[in-house]
Amino acid sequence: MLQRLDGEVRLGLPLGLGKPNRLANALYRRIRENPRRRLTLYTALSLGRPLAGSELQRRFLDPFVERLYGDYPELDYLHDLRKGALPENIRVEEFYLQPGSLLDSAPAQQNYISCNYSHVARDINAKGVNAVAQLVARNPARPGKLSLSCNPDITLDLLPMLRKRREAGETILVVGVVHDQLPYMPGDAEVDEDLFDLLVDAPGDTSTLFSTPNLPVGLQDHCIGLHASALVRDGGTLQVGIGSMGDALTSALLIRQRDNAGYHALLDCLDSRSRHAGLIERDGGTGVFTLGLYGCSEMLVPGLLALAEAGVLGRRVAARAGEPSVWLHGGFFLGPQAFYQRLREMPLEELMGIGMTGIGFVNNLYRDEELKRAQRRDARFINSAFTVTLLGAGVADQLEDGRVLSGVGGQYNFVAQAHELEGGRSILMLRSWRESEGELSSNIVWSYGHTTIPRHLRDIVVTEYGIADLRGKNDAEVIEAMLSIADSRFQDELIVQAKEAGKLPEAFELSPRYRDNTPERLREATRGLRKLLPEFPLGCDFTEDERDLLRALGWLKSKLRLSEILELGKATLDAPAPAAFPAHLQRMGLGAPDGLREELYQRLILAGLKASARQDP
Repeated sequence: MLQRLDGEVRLGLPLGLGKPNRLANALYRRIRENPRRRLTLYTALSLGRPLAGSELQRRFLDPFVERLYGDYPELDYLHDLRKGALPENIRVEEFYLQPGSLLDSAPAQQNYISCNYSHVARDINAKGVNAVAQLVARNPARPGKLSLSCNPDITLDLLPMLRKRREAGETILVVGVVHDQLPYMPGDAEVDEDLFDLLVDAPGDTSTLFSTPNLPVGLQDHCIGLHASALVRDGGTLQVGIGSMGDALTSALLIRQRDNAGYHALLDCLDSRSRHAGLIERDGGTGVFTLGLYGCSEMLVPGLLALAEAGVLGRRVAARAGEPSVWLHGGFFLGPQAFYQRLREMPLEELMGIGMTGIGFVNNLYRDEELKRAQRRDARFINSAFTVTLLGAGVADQLEDGRVLSGVGGQYNFVAQAHELEGGRSILMLRSWRESEGELSSNIVWSYGHTTIPRHLRDIVVTEYGIADLRGKNDAEVIEAMLSIADSRFQDELIVQAKEAGKLPEAFELSPRYRDNTPERLREATRGLRKLLPEFPLGCDFTEDERDLLRALGWLKSKLRLSEILELGKATLDAPAPAAFPAHLQRMGLGAPDGLREELYQRLILAGLKASARQDP
């Protein structure tokens, strides 16, 4: 690469799983040691092992990380980026960050590129990218072919642009690194081997693939998923975002299909069918899926595969001439090891039903628009936000102070599509409240200093307390709908703010029906049906003891300022005896505490285990 490329190397790497880490590290080290050369990396979602934020987290994470990630090669540039130690001759520009991981990295924040996923190929081509490198898969049954596997997303959109520049005389390299564990995906993801100017395949990479373990789904998320699932129409189209709320939606759709009576009981205990009867009848449904859904999602999440195997995703769509029909179009995938294993085990003819393709096809409506409109009927684009204003603007990527949590990704693309497709709806899932270090706050606010989805594109917002249909409503109606799904502990303050701004009449009063939006009501309402709401609906990489510890650490993080000794002391007063949880303490290296500090950690863990014990149904 260095011999063929003169001057600066402007290298494009796929987001997420498809990065050839060892090649990237070798190039990074070589250029770091030679200040006469320059390197700019264009990428997204640079994946690194999770880092502990406290001593207790480290005790939990270290054994788990070692077991899960094995010999996964860490990215050298990510290590230096986290420390703010990139050399002067190397720059990293990302359009999506591993969520929350680089909030305090000045180089990452300064060189973040804010753009829609569907515009990335255009933008990095305009920056003069002169090399592209990614992991690829090989299948002995397909001689002369390779698969872009987990990441055809940007590559397929970028290649025609690079070809034009090559024809104009520019030197541009396409580099592939064969990975033996990467699933071989056919269809658009399959390319000719001679596409690559340089191919590393002697032998292929065998290192552990990066994986994302399924995280627990709590009652708050399960309730959100249940409400949202009733808006999905049989025979329609489904896009699901990343995270535990997406897993909760998947879980609810699986219950709807496998135990429809139990599903109805859950909706009724949440008062969902009575509160939202008209909307559900008009735009959703609560019956089993007989026609099936077609998936159109930038990320093939494990939940979509689970839905396909359960018969929920089964509506195949007509592809372009000469191509087989598929039940899903996706741009990239990332998930647990069991998910990769399932894809590796699937016969090639079964994999043909998964259409991994360019992100320009998935996230855009234009280009092949007639075909897409026919495919994407009754589309439900379901994503998450961490804040929504009373006027319906969504926040999902950036804090008020400008620091980026993650990125816009494709969320705006899908929201815009929902407004353009006949029968389409955008659904933003939102936890109505949060608790951090013992402080409660509302995620529904009067205003916020940044928006990802502007209020003129507001559509449907779902919290654990219900559904707010905002489309076409005036501002006062939107505010009332948002108040109806807000936590009751914050409703009065929000009403005052809206009235002070002149957006609600002075005589306005919220219906008493929505004045009992409390976690206690949800816990009581679902008590007899908790067995239908699994903590890990899509499988789990944690042992049983680790699940208990994960809940305990989550409770401690939400309740305590771990830097304050007084708070720590209060938490340990009612902790049970060590004999109650010997295996858990051993797992944390606290079975025989050495000194006062470890004794305090032991008491904290015991207090957390007691407080967070999962209740029986």
